Amino acid sequence: MNSIVTFPNRIPVQEFEERRFKVFTDRQLDKIEAIQNLPEETLFEMKVVASVLPFRVNEYVINELINWDKVPNDPIYQLVFPQKGMLKDEHYERMAQLHREGADKKDIQAAAKEIRDALNPHPAGQMEMNMPELDGEVLDGVQHKYRETVLFFPSQGQTCHSYCTFCFRWAQFVGDKDLKMASTDAEKLHGYLQEHTEVTDLLVTGGDPMVMKTKNLVQYLEPLLQPEFDHIQTIRIGTKALTFWPYRFVTDKDADELIELFARLVDGGKHVAIMAHYNHWQEITTDIAEEAIRRIRATGAEIRAQGPLIKHVNDDADAWAKLWKKEVKLGIIPYYMFVERDTGAKNYFEVPLAEAYHIYREAMKQVSGLARTARGPSMSAGPGKVEIQGITEINGEKVFVLRFLQGRNPDWVQRPFFAKYSETATWLHELEPAFGEEKFFFEDEFEAMKKGNGWPLSLH
Repeated sequence: MNSIVTFPNRIPVQEFEERRFKVFTDRQLDKIEAIQNLPEETLFEMKVVASVLPFRVNEYVINELINWDKVPNDPIYQLVFPQKGMLKDEHYERMAQLHREGADKKDIQAAAKEIRDALNPHPAGQMEMNMPELDGEVLDGVQHKYRETVLFFPSQGQTCHSYCTFCFRWAQFVGDKDLKMASTDAEKLHGYLQEHTEVTDLLVTGGDPMVMKTKNLVQYLEPLLQPEFDHIQTIRIGTKALTFWPYRFVTDKDADELIELFARLVDGGKHVAIMAHYNHWQEITTDIAEEAIRRIRATGAEIRAQGPLIKHVNDDADAWAKLWKKEVKLGIIPYYMFVERDTGAKNYFEVPLAEAYHIYREAMKQVSGLARTARGPSMSAGPGKVEIQGITEINGEKVFVLRFLQGRNPDWVQRPFFAKYSETATWLHELEPAFGEEKFFFEDEFEAMKKGNGWPLSLH
């Protein structure tokens, strides 16, 4: 199939052949030809880790994004294939012993669940504090943490074309209904948005909404063109598909319909922002990846790029600088460098905040102003998005200079505050207030919010 959609006064697109999507999970590790030459112990370690943390990879990623001559140090290999260090030693040994003994599947699953429960599956209060209500009922699959932005988790989009090993939403993919957030109820979503005119942005997220059929995405998004949703100015779609399956936007059977949907939303007055998750410049080196980007931009939608700083993948200033330069060249807006969240395999991926800031600053020094739109390093913590603005010395005390880029209380936003410098801290809760203060300025109010199920006081 050759797929072409053109728009008046917009960039023409190239032709690519349709490609079959083939995926492998932990049950098909022995079917992945590329890894069969790896040491037997490495394959066993993959099997053990994949019985706890979700694993899914497709042929495009295997064949076109991974440099197998550099394995195990190739960043995309680290991004998608399980590594022994992703489990703590005691957790790994427990699971490994069960596999060595040929334990019953139920015993393996029970042990895996206990380990997962210890890995903070829902960080930043996302299950306790962000759950909104409509007509007295909690809305499944909807989160409302910040005043202006609502997150929606469509059930048809709660998987991905491949899984990132560091993913902070890994709990969505392990088959435990108690850990999953999802909804198929477009009517309730629209009802909530109608009631909350303070909301300007809808973020459709997952998993990955781009695994959905376009017809399903239409039912959620097209009604937002009606006058009663004029307050919804921006529709954001969080996706890794531009890396893991760019054919979604080019040659998949309903790719044309997807591109046309973006164009209709833009032409209807909505700001459409594709929130692309990029972690390394290798992800945008193929022709099909560039074509997907061109097609999206031709509709008038914009692409913003974000991703966490993660050890073994991109803990290198040169890699970030090269990524940001490539993004700008392709018309993508660098948006966020995040700090790896305190969940899942964080012990393997986390980078100390001091090192994260050094990497960010060294990368920024290498790029032009158009790439310096990337904010960070930023922690998406319980109180809000906290950015490390700098490391300095004030009155003889070495400190982190911090600020809220987004907060549960909008009054916190852009307010600077200070924490004692630490060589080892990797997250907000590990920092201590500077200058002899007992608490950070937001702590009492945040504790009150938690007791009130997390709603920002400003929304009452």
